Amino acid sequence: MVTREEVLAALEGVRDPHTGDSIVATGAARAITIDAGEVRFVIEIDPKRSEEMEAVRVQAEGVVRRLDSVTKVSAMLTAHSEKLPPNLRTPKRTDPRNPQAIPGVKRIVAIASGKGGVGKSTVAANLACAVSLSGRRVGLLDADVYGPSQPRMLGISDRPASPDGKIIIPLHNHGVTMMSIGLMTGEDQAMIWRGPMLMGALQQMMGQVRWGELDVLFVDLPPGTGDVQLTLTQKFQVDGAIVVSTPQEVALADARKGINMFNQMKTPILGLVENMAAYICPNCGHEDHIFGQGGVAAEAKKLGVPLLAQIPLSPATRVAADSGTPIVVCNSQSAPARVFMALARDLIDQDLV
Repeated sequence: MVTREEVLAALEGVRDPHTGDSIVATGAARAITIDAGEVRFVIEIDPKRSEEMEAVRVQAEGVVRRLDSVTKVSAMLTAHSEKLPPNLRTPKRTDPRNPQAIPGVKRIVAIASGKGGVGKSTVAANLACAVSLSGRRVGLLDADVYGPSQPRMLGISDRPASPDGKIIIPLHNHGVTMMSIGLMTGEDQAMIWRGPMLMGALQQMMGQVRWGELDVLFVDLPPGTGDVQLTLTQKFQVDGAIVVSTPQEVALADARKGINMFNQMKTPILGLVENMAAYICPNCGHEDHIFGQGGVAAEAKKLGVPLLAQIPLSPATRVAADSGTPIVVCNSQSAPARVFMALARDLIDQDLV
Protein backbone atom coordinates (compact mmCIF):
# COMPACT_ATOMS: atom_id res chain seq x y z
CA MET A 1 0.00 0.00 0.00
CA VAL A 2 1.18 3.51 -0.78
CA THR A 3 2.59 5.41 2.22
CA ARG A 4 2.24 9.01 3.32
CA GLU A 5 5.97 9.51 2.74
CA GLU A 6 5.60 8.37 -0.89
CA VAL A 7 2.72 10.79 -1.42
CA LEU A 8 4.75 13.66 0.04
CA ALA A 9 7.74 12.75 -2.11
CA ALA A 10 5.55 12.87 -5.23
CA LEU A 11 4.05 16.22 -4.21
CA GLU A 12 7.53 17.69 -3.69
CA GLY A 13 7.71 18.12 -7.46
CA VAL A 14 4.52 20.22 -7.59
CA ARG A 15 5.35 23.89 -7.31
CA ASP A 16 3.46 27.10 -6.67
CA PRO A 17 3.66 29.04 -9.95
CA HIS A 18 3.84 32.33 -8.04
CA THR A 19 6.79 31.52 -5.76
CA GLY A 20 8.35 28.48 -7.40
CA ASP A 21 8.35 26.66 -4.04
CA SER A 22 7.18 23.11 -3.52
CA ILE A 23 3.66 22.84 -2.09
CA VAL A 24 5.13 20.45 0.48
CA ALA A 25 7.89 22.82 1.55
CA THR A 26 5.44 25.70 2.01
CA GLY A 27 3.01 23.53 3.97
CA ALA A 28 0.22 24.09 1.44
CA ALA A 29 -0.28 20.34 0.93
CA ARG A 30 -2.10 19.18 4.06
CA ALA A 31 -4.46 16.62 5.57
CA ILE A 32 -3.16 13.62 3.65
CA THR A 33 -5.24 10.52 4.28
CA ILE A 34 -4.85 7.08 2.73
CA ASP A 35 -7.65 4.54 2.81
CA ALA A 36 -7.16 1.25 0.93
CA GLY A 37 -5.46 2.88 -2.05
CA GLU A 38 -7.61 6.02 -2.03
CA VAL A 39 -5.58 9.17 -1.34
CA ARG A 40 -7.12 12.45 -0.22
CA PHE A 41 -5.44 15.75 0.60
CA VAL A 42 -6.05 19.47 0.54
CA ILE A 43 -4.00 22.36 -0.85
CA GLU A 44 -4.31 25.51 1.23
CA ILE A 45 -4.40 28.65 -0.92
CA ASP A 46 -5.16 32.32 -0.93
CA PRO A 47 -8.80 32.44 -2.13
CA LYS A 48 -7.89 35.20 -4.61
CA ARG A 49 -5.69 32.68 -6.47
CA SER A 50 -8.25 29.89 -6.82
CA GLU A 51 -8.28 29.92 -10.64
CA GLU A 52 -4.48 29.97 -10.88
CA MET A 53 -4.11 27.17 -8.33
CA GLU A 54 -6.62 24.88 -10.01
CA ALA A 55 -3.87 23.82 -12.41
CA VAL A 56 -1.67 23.01 -9.42
CA ARG A 57 -4.46 20.86 -7.95
CA VAL A 58 -4.81 18.92 -11.20
CA GLN A 59 -1.04 18.42 -11.40
CA ALA A 60 -0.92 17.24 -7.77
CA GLU A 61 -3.66 14.69 -8.37
CA GLY A 62 -1.79 13.46 -11.44
CA VAL A 63 1.56 12.83 -9.76
CA VAL A 64 -0.07 10.95 -6.88
CA ARG A 65 -2.25 8.90 -9.22
CA ARG A 66 0.89 7.56 -10.89
CA LEU A 67 2.11 5.97 -7.65
CA ASP A 68 1.88 2.21 -7.34
CA SER A 69 -1.26 0.84 -5.65
CA VAL A 70 -3.09 4.19 -5.77
CA THR A 71 -6.63 3.58 -7.01
CA LYS A 72 -8.19 7.00 -6.54
CA VAL A 73 -6.98 10.53 -5.77
CA SER A 74 -9.00 13.46 -4.49
CA ALA A 75 -7.36 16.86 -3.96
CA MET A 76 -9.26 19.92 -2.80
CA LEU A 77 -8.35 23.59 -2.74
CA THR A 78 -9.14 25.10 0.65
CA ALA A 79 -9.06 28.76 1.54
CA HIS A 80 -8.78 30.63 4.81
CA SER A 81 -11.51 30.85 7.42
CA GLU A 82 -13.09 33.90 5.77
CA LYS A 83 -14.78 31.40 3.44
CA LEU A 84 -16.56 29.66 6.32
CA PRO A 85 -20.26 30.22 7.05
CA PRO A 86 -20.85 33.05 9.55
CA ASN A 87 -21.95 30.71 12.37
CA LEU A 88 -18.61 28.86 12.18
CA ARG A 89 -16.28 31.84 12.09
CA THR A 90 -14.35 32.73 15.20
CA PRO A 91 -15.61 36.14 16.35
CA LYS A 92 -13.16 38.93 16.96
CA ARG A 93 -12.39 39.31 20.63
CA THR A 94 -13.36 42.67 22.08
CA ASP A 95 -13.53 41.47 25.67
CA PRO A 96 -11.59 43.82 27.97
CA ARG A 97 -10.27 40.80 29.88
CA ASN A 98 -7.82 40.34 26.97
CA PRO A 99 -7.65 36.51 26.72
CA GLN A 100 -4.17 35.11 26.21
CA ALA A 101 -2.84 33.30 23.18
CA ILE A 102 -0.44 30.36 23.65
CA PRO A 103 2.86 30.98 21.83
CA GLY A 104 3.17 28.68 18.81
CA VAL A 105 -0.41 27.37 19.08
CA LYS A 106 -2.62 28.39 16.16
CA ARG A 107 -5.98 27.21 17.56
CA ILE A 108 -7.43 26.06 20.86
CA VAL A 109 -10.47 23.78 20.67
CA ALA A 110 -12.31 22.60 23.79
CA ILE A 111 -13.84 19.11 23.96
CA ALA A 112 -16.71 19.30 26.43
CA SER A 113 -19.70 17.41 27.78
CA GLY A 114 -22.56 18.28 30.07
CA LYS A 115 -22.23 15.12 32.13
CA GLY A 116 -19.69 12.40 32.73
CA GLY A 117 -19.78 8.96 31.19
CA VAL A 118 -20.62 10.00 27.63
CA GLY A 119 -17.17 9.18 26.24
CA LYS A 120 -15.83 12.73 25.97
CA SER A 121 -12.24 11.75 26.78
CA THR A 122 -12.39 8.82 24.36
CA VAL A 123 -13.58 11.20 21.65
CA ALA A 124 -10.84 13.70 22.54
CA ALA A 125 -8.06 11.06 22.38
CA ASN A 126 -9.24 9.55 19.08
CA LEU A 127 -9.94 12.92 17.47
CA ALA A 128 -6.48 14.19 18.44
CA CYS A 129 -4.85 11.11 16.93
CA ALA A 130 -7.05 11.28 13.81
CA VAL A 131 -6.18 14.94 13.19
CA SER A 132 -2.51 14.13 13.68
CA LEU A 133 -2.74 11.22 11.23
CA SER A 134 -4.31 13.67 8.78
CA GLY A 135 -1.20 15.85 8.78
CA ARG A 136 -1.78 18.44 11.49
CA ARG A 137 0.51 19.16 14.47
CA VAL A 138 -1.66 18.32 17.45
CA GLY A 139 -1.53 18.86 21.20
CA LEU A 140 -3.91 17.50 23.84
CA LEU A 141 -4.29 19.00 27.30
CA ASP A 142 -6.08 16.75 29.76
CA ALA A 143 -7.83 19.36 31.93
CA ASP A 144 -10.28 16.84 33.39
CA VAL A 145 -8.69 17.38 36.78
CA TYR A 146 -10.89 15.02 38.80
CA GLY A 147 -10.71 12.19 36.28
CA PRO A 148 -7.58 12.53 34.11
CA SER A 149 -7.71 9.60 31.70
CA GLN A 150 -5.56 10.73 28.76
CA PRO A 151 -2.30 9.24 30.13
CA ARG A 152 -3.87 5.77 30.04
CA MET A 153 -5.67 6.31 26.73
CA LEU A 154 -2.51 7.53 24.99
CA GLY A 155 -0.20 5.04 26.69
CA ILE A 156 1.89 7.65 28.52
CA SER A 157 3.12 7.15 32.05
CA ASP A 158 6.39 9.10 32.33
CA ARG A 159 6.55 12.12 34.58
CA PRO A 160 7.07 15.42 32.69
CA ALA A 161 10.46 17.07 33.09
CA SER A 162 11.00 20.68 34.17
CA PRO A 163 14.62 21.73 33.54
CA ASP A 164 14.33 25.10 35.27
CA GLY A 165 11.44 24.46 37.65
CA LYS A 166 9.16 26.69 35.56
CA ILE A 167 8.83 25.36 32.00
CA ILE A 168 7.20 21.91 31.75
CA ILE A 169 8.20 19.54 28.94
CA PRO A 170 5.14 17.65 27.64
CA LEU A 171 5.09 13.99 26.61
CA HIS A 172 4.47 12.56 23.12
CA ASN A 173 2.82 9.44 21.71
CA HIS A 174 0.85 8.48 18.60
CA GLY A 175 1.81 11.82 17.00
CA VAL A 176 0.18 13.84 19.80
CA THR A 177 1.88 16.21 22.27
CA MET A 178 0.15 15.63 25.60
CA MET A 179 0.07 17.07 29.10
CA SER A 180 -2.17 15.97 31.98
CA ILE A 181 -2.44 16.70 35.66
CA GLY A 182 -2.60 12.91 35.97
CA LEU A 183 1.10 12.78 35.04
CA MET A 184 1.98 14.94 38.03
CA THR A 185 0.26 12.81 40.66
CA GLY A 186 -0.16 9.14 41.51
CA GLU A 187 -2.62 7.21 39.35
CA ASP A 188 -4.90 6.52 42.34
CA GLN A 189 -4.43 9.88 44.06
CA ALA A 190 -7.59 11.94 44.46
CA MET A 191 -7.49 15.62 43.48
CA ILE A 192 -9.21 17.41 46.41
CA TRP A 193 -8.95 20.93 45.04
CA ARG A 194 -11.08 24.04 45.35
CA GLY A 195 -11.64 26.68 42.69
CA PRO A 196 -8.44 28.76 43.05
CA MET A 197 -6.26 25.65 42.89
CA LEU A 198 -8.06 24.41 39.78
CA MET A 199 -7.68 27.77 38.09
CA GLY A 200 -3.98 27.93 38.93
CA ALA A 201 -3.35 24.39 37.68
CA LEU A 202 -5.09 25.09 34.35
CA GLN A 203 -3.20 28.32 33.79
CA GLN A 204 0.08 26.57 34.58
CA MET A 205 -0.61 23.73 32.14
CA MET A 206 -1.68 26.13 29.42
CA GLY A 207 0.99 28.76 29.87
CA GLN A 208 4.06 26.98 31.26
CA VAL A 209 4.05 23.84 29.12
CA ARG A 210 6.44 24.04 26.17
CA TRP A 211 3.84 23.10 23.55
CA GLY A 212 6.00 24.02 20.57
CA GLU A 213 4.46 24.74 17.17
CA LEU A 214 0.93 23.30 17.02
CA ASP A 215 -1.86 23.66 14.49
CA VAL A 216 -4.40 22.85 17.19
CA LEU A 217 -4.43 22.25 20.94
CA PHE A 218 -7.42 20.19 22.06
CA VAL A 219 -8.45 20.68 25.69
CA ASP A 220 -10.28 17.75 27.29
CA LEU A 221 -12.48 19.51 29.85
CA PRO A 222 -14.16 18.07 32.93
CA PRO A 223 -17.91 17.42 32.60
CA GLY A 224 -20.23 20.28 33.48
CA THR A 225 -19.83 24.04 33.70
CA GLY A 226 -17.40 24.63 36.56
CA ASP A 227 -14.26 26.60 37.34
CA VAL A 228 -12.06 24.91 34.73
CA GLN A 229 -14.44 25.76 31.88
CA LEU A 230 -14.84 29.34 33.03
CA THR A 231 -11.11 29.87 33.50
CA LEU A 232 -10.31 28.45 30.08
CA THR A 233 -12.84 30.61 28.22
CA GLN A 234 -12.08 33.77 30.22
CA LYS A 235 -8.29 33.60 30.26
CA PHE A 236 -7.43 32.06 26.88
CA GLN A 237 -8.34 32.55 23.24
CA VAL A 238 -10.54 29.51 22.67
CA ASP A 239 -11.43 29.20 18.99
CA GLY A 240 -14.33 26.83 19.46
CA ALA A 241 -15.91 24.02 21.43
CA ILE A 242 -17.05 20.55 20.43
CA VAL A 243 -19.77 19.17 22.71
CA VAL A 244 -20.08 15.40 23.15
CA SER A 245 -23.31 13.71 24.22
CA THR A 246 -25.10 10.40 23.95
CA PRO A 247 -28.63 10.42 22.42
CA GLN A 248 -30.13 9.92 25.88
CA GLU A 249 -32.29 12.82 27.08
CA VAL A 250 -30.57 12.85 30.49
CA ALA A 251 -27.23 13.52 28.76
CA LEU A 252 -28.73 16.05 26.36
CA ALA A 253 -30.27 18.05 29.20
CA ASP A 254 -26.81 18.59 30.69
CA ALA A 255 -25.25 19.19 27.25
CA ARG A 256 -27.67 22.09 26.74
CA LYS A 257 -26.33 23.72 29.90
CA GLY A 258 -22.78 23.39 28.61
CA ILE A 259 -23.74 24.91 25.28
CA ASN A 260 -25.47 27.76 27.07
CA MET A 261 -22.30 28.43 29.08
CA PHE A 262 -20.14 28.58 25.94
CA ASN A 263 -22.66 30.93 24.33
CA GLN A 264 -22.50 33.22 27.35
CA MET A 265 -18.70 33.18 27.19
CA LYS A 266 -18.90 33.94 23.44
CA THR A 267 -17.05 30.75 22.54
CA PRO A 268 -18.23 29.40 19.15
CA ILE A 269 -19.84 25.96 19.14
CA LEU A 270 -18.16 24.09 16.27
CA GLY A 271 -20.72 21.31 16.52
CA LEU A 272 -22.07 18.32 18.43
CA VAL A 273 -20.74 14.77 18.44
CA GLU A 274 -23.18 11.94 19.16
CA ASN A 275 -21.26 9.18 20.92
CA MET A 276 -22.58 5.64 21.49
CA ALA A 277 -25.05 6.32 18.70
CA ALA A 278 -25.80 2.65 18.00
CA TYR A 279 -24.53 -0.81 18.79
CA ILE A 280 -24.12 -3.22 15.87
CA CYS A 281 -23.92 -6.87 16.86
CA PRO A 282 -20.70 -8.35 15.45
CA ASN A 283 -22.38 -11.75 15.05
CA CYS A 284 -25.71 -11.01 13.39
CA GLY A 285 -25.35 -7.35 12.30
CA HIS A 286 -28.44 -6.22 14.21
CA GLU A 287 -28.37 -2.51 15.05
CA ASP A 288 -29.62 -1.49 18.47
CA HIS A 289 -29.96 2.12 19.68
CA ILE A 290 -29.27 1.46 23.35
CA PHE A 291 -29.29 5.12 24.43
CA GLY A 292 -32.05 6.30 22.09
CA GLN A 293 -31.97 7.56 18.54
CA GLY A 294 -31.79 10.97 16.89
CA GLY A 295 -31.62 13.08 20.04
CA VAL A 296 -28.30 14.78 19.31
CA ALA A 297 -29.20 15.35 15.65
CA ALA A 298 -32.45 17.02 16.67
CA GLU A 299 -30.65 19.16 19.23
CA ALA A 300 -28.04 20.26 16.68
CA LYS A 301 -30.78 21.24 14.25
CA LYS A 302 -32.61 23.15 16.97
CA LEU A 303 -29.45 25.05 17.90
CA GLY A 304 -28.42 25.67 14.30
CA VAL A 305 -25.01 24.01 14.70
CA PRO A 306 -23.53 21.06 12.79
CA LEU A 307 -23.91 17.45 13.86
CA LEU A 308 -20.26 16.60 13.36
CA ALA A 309 -20.32 12.83 13.79
CA GLN A 310 -22.30 9.86 15.07
CA ILE A 311 -19.90 7.39 16.64
CA PRO A 312 -21.05 3.79 17.15
CA LEU A 313 -20.78 2.00 20.47
CA SER A 314 -18.03 -0.58 20.10
CA PRO A 315 -16.26 -2.82 22.64
CA ALA A 316 -13.13 -2.47 20.50
CA THR A 317 -13.03 1.25 21.23
CA ARG A 318 -13.03 0.58 24.96
CA VAL A 319 -10.37 -2.13 24.70
CA ALA A 320 -8.16 0.17 22.61
CA ALA A 321 -8.51 3.02 25.09
CA ASP A 322 -7.63 0.79 28.03
CA SER A 323 -4.56 -0.50 26.19
CA GLY A 324 -3.13 2.96 25.54
CA THR A 325 -3.54 2.87 21.75
CA PRO A 326 -6.69 4.66 20.50
CA ILE A 327 -8.73 2.74 17.96
CA VAL A 328 -7.87 5.13 15.10
CA VAL A 329 -4.26 4.03 15.58
CA CYS A 330 -4.60 0.30 16.30
CA ASN A 331 -7.58 -0.56 14.04
CA SER A 332 -7.93 2.06 11.34
CA GLN A 333 -10.43 0.00 9.32
CA SER A 334 -12.94 -0.37 12.15
CA ALA A 335 -16.25 1.48 11.95
CA PRO A 336 -15.47 3.87 14.85
CA ALA A 337 -12.02 4.67 13.44
CA ARG A 338 -13.48 5.53 10.03
CA VAL A 339 -15.96 7.92 11.68
CA PHE A 340 -13.17 9.63 13.64
CA MET A 341 -11.03 9.99 10.51
CA ALA A 342 -13.97 11.43 8.56
CA LEU A 343 -14.60 13.89 11.41
CA ALA A 344 -10.94 14.93 11.38
CA ARG A 345 -11.03 15.47 7.60
CA ASP A 346 -14.20 17.56 7.84
CA LEU A 347 -12.75 19.80 10.54
CA ILE A 348 -9.51 20.23 8.59
CA ASP A 349 -11.31 20.93 5.32
CA GLN A 350 -13.30 23.69 7.06
CA ASP A 351 -10.06 25.04 8.58
CA LEU A 352 -11.39 24.57 12.10
CA VAL A 353 -8.38 22.58 13.36
